[in-house]
Amino acid sequence: MQSSTGPPPGQRWRKFRQADERASQCTLARAQYFVALGHGFASWPKFARHLGELSLAHSPVSQFEAAAEAIVTGDSATLEALLRENPQLIRARSTREHRSTLLHYISANGIEDFRQKTPQNIVLIAQLLLQAGADVNAESDAYGGRSTTLGLTATSCHPEDAGVQIALLQLLLDGGSSVDAPDGGSTVNFCLHNGRGLAAEFLAQRGARLDLEGAAGVGRLDIVKTFFTGAGELRSPDLHQQMIDGFAWACQFGRTSVIEFLLHSGIDPSTKLRQPGRTGLHWAAYGGHVEAVKLLLERNAPLDAIDENFGGAPLDWALYGREHPSRTRPAESYSEVVALLTQAGAKPPGQKSRPD
Repeated sequence: MQSSTGPPPGQRWRKFRQADERASQCTLARAQYFVALGHGFASWPKFARHLGELSLAHSPVSQFEAAAEAIVTGDSATLEALLRENPQLIRARSTREHRSTLLHYISANGIEDFRQKTPQNIVLIAQLLLQAGADVNAESDAYGGRSTTLGLTATSCHPEDAGVQIALLQLLLDGGSSVDAPDGGSTVNFCLHNGRGLAAEFLAQRGARLDLEGAAGVGRLDIVKTFFTGAGELRSPDLHQQMIDGFAWACQFGRTSVIEFLLHSGIDPSTKLRQPGRTGLHWAAYGGHVEAVKLLLERNAPLDAIDENFGGAPLDWALYGREHPSRTRPAESYSEVVALLTQAGAKPPGQKSRPD
């Protein structure tokens, strides 16, 4: 699962051409296929049929699309009118590849890019859908299938940015949603992998399954310790990757007590994480977590480690975080993080040595 409004069309077209050799020449057929994919259809004929049905005022497709648009624009009056006119609409599915129900649209995730947005009254919209009989555990085909509304909402940046993610998750749980993924996967881990630390912590508090990785990411030191012996060793070698992943999330979300425990248990602060070149200090700096940065610097975390995706050192990540604060990354702490890194010897981008 993931959440994004998607790259701009030009960037998507370049990526499409790189992934499909037949698209090296911009023929009409390839352009039509690209447009169809952008609207959630596997072929141009399927998209054309959708458009044909959409042009009919009272067709099932037309009604569904109108209801979906009402959801993402916060038009509760239109949504109520459509549901009164056609009560079966509440269990209908999109003709797009994701085959989502209307309830899935409250997540702003896994649906068509242009509808990935969260109106301020989305909790009210969700209540209307549940009262109308929406199946709270219905599965969408988004991201390979078995995607529930709760899972999509928990991993979406748009409800979080709008400040309504936790309220939506609580409403879904109150409505009978399962807290864990239907395939047994960890909803908490999905949240962590998508940068949704608050949602991960909330769901952990509501009984979501926690392995070592998830427990570390939400700061549950008591559970983290259960995966280690009294001598501070992992109970199984199979837990090693979980420990590294958990260390990454603990750094990203400022779980200082967990970071300290894992360092004491033998994890090296210079350990390279799953993402090429990144270290725990990258994530702690990016999150503006002062105490986590202090702890990692005390353990000689490398200042000059360069991540391979963006070509940045921890200080670069801190500077980026300061310029792009969010609801969960307030700008105030970054000045202290930047000061800590520079005092430790990190060089600002303009002062780094370059080859002759």
